[in-house]
Order: sequence, then structure tokens, then C-alpha cells
Amino acid sequence: MADKIIPPSKHIQYIQYESGRFETIESEIIVETPVSLTINGEVWLTLMCTPVNLEALALGFLYNERLIESKDEIAAIRVCPAGDNVDVWLNHPIDKPEQWRRTSGCTGGMTSVESKTQLDEAYIKTNGTVLTPDQVCGLIAKLFEAQSLYRLSGGVHTSALTDGGQVLVFAEDIGRHNTLDKLAGHCLLGGIDPERCVIVTTGRISSEMLQKSKRLGASIVISRTSPSSLSIELAEKWGMTLIGYTRRNRFNIYTHPVRILNPEEREDHVEQTPQVQAH
Repeated sequence: MADKIIPPSKHIQYIQYESGRFETIESEIIVETPVSLTINGEVWLTLMCTPVNLEALALGFLYNERLIESKDEIAAIRVCPAGDNVDVWLNHPIDKPEQWRRTSGCTGGMTSVESKTQLDEAYIKTNGTVLTPDQVCGLIAKLFEAQSLYRLSGGVHTSALTDGGQVLVFAEDIGRHNTLDKLAGHCLLGGIDPERCVIVTTGRISSEMLQKSKRLGASIVISRTSPSSLSIELAEKWGMTLIGYTRRNRFNIYTHPVRILNPEEREDHVEQTPQVQAH
């Protein structure tokens, strides 16, 4: 495939100091490179990413930004021979967003969503997946097992789309936002319907990460690290269960815990979601 011309990692040497001695270490380091996105012959923006699954990244980005709704809108897609551009042709004209905003986090993503008010919409998924605590911890364990690029080089985020039990697709990238775009792209390319899915990720859950998870149809989002205050507010409003600091034997539930409680607790539970206090 053309998108493998630029390798996802590169060989390096570095000096390690430990216990009074220096040692030369041979290792791999994750590659970060600019890849431009060209739509209908016009360059729209440049994404900083790990150069694997670039077709999925491009299509997933367009889908998560609500610029396309299905694979049927794609007339052609091609990764350029140099691996630094993805050329997407749609079967209809489309207006380029007037403004892109850099989002939070490492290798910050880009979005055309301008403000919190544009995220303020109803969602309330009443029929989402229900998990036991053991299943939550099991999913984070499966995510770690899928981290092939991370085991090689470190310094990379991983996200997976699951049905609550099995991993359906997963993606790795230096940018956590990119991993969710790649998941969306894999779903489009593979004809996978992510309805009632669970998102599991190593990345911090900001409002943009939650927005992308919602776009994928997730009722539960599980992260190895923390959510932001705005993501908690939005998850509560949108009816999504948000879980953070997940390990193999513990986790924190920030919103809509009724989907996670033990069966006997779930029947008697009156849901009281923690409120985020403004300071």
C-alpha cells in the first residue's frame, strides 16, 4: 500500500543513564509527519500523524467532522506516492470550512467546530450496551494487548471500537484524536455498523474526543486516563457513560453509571451523576 512508504517508526540510538553508568541503547521511535488532506483537488489542511492507515484517517476525519455521511459519497481516494498527501474525490461538490480550530492535546487535532454551543445538542442513548465491572477491566486489557506499534516504539496512542466483548477495529497514532478518526475510517471502508459500540482508548477524553465517540455511536467511553470537565458535562447531557483511569482492576465512572453497576445494584440504583463545579 502507498501509505506504508513512510514507516511508522524509525531506528535510533540514545544514551541511557542508570545507577552511575551510561549505556548506548538501540531502539525504535514513533514517527510524526505532516500529511495534507486534499478534497476535490483543493488542499484543505495538514494533519500531524503517524503515517499508517492514511485512507482510514482521511475518511474518518471527514465523517467525524460531519462533512460526509457514508462511503458512497467517495468517488476515489488515493495516498500520494510520497506518502505526504491523501487525495479524496467526492461525487458531489463540498464547501471547505471557513475556519479550522486546533484542538487540545498532544499533536493537537483540527476541527471546524467553533464553540461549546455547537456541541450543545441532544443525544441521550437509552439502549446502549450494559457492561459488568469485569468486562470494563477486560476491555482495557484487550486494548493493551492490541498495542503492536506501542510495544515496538512507545509514544503512541491506541483506540479500539468494541461491541462490549470483542475488539472490532483498533487504531494507533501519535495523536489521540487521529485514532478515533481512523476508527471511523475503518468502519466506513469495512462496512462496519458501530451502533451500540463501546470506545476504549489510552487518550485523555477532551470534548473533541467525546464528540468523535458520539459520532461513532458510542454509549460508553472508557479511557486509561482522565476526562476533562467539559467532556463530563457533555457526556451527562448526551446520555453517555464516561469512564476514566481504567486499569485491570479499577476505574472511575463519571456519568451515567447505571450501565456499569452489578446487575443486583443496577435494579435498585437511582442514578446520581457527579456534578462538575465551576471554579
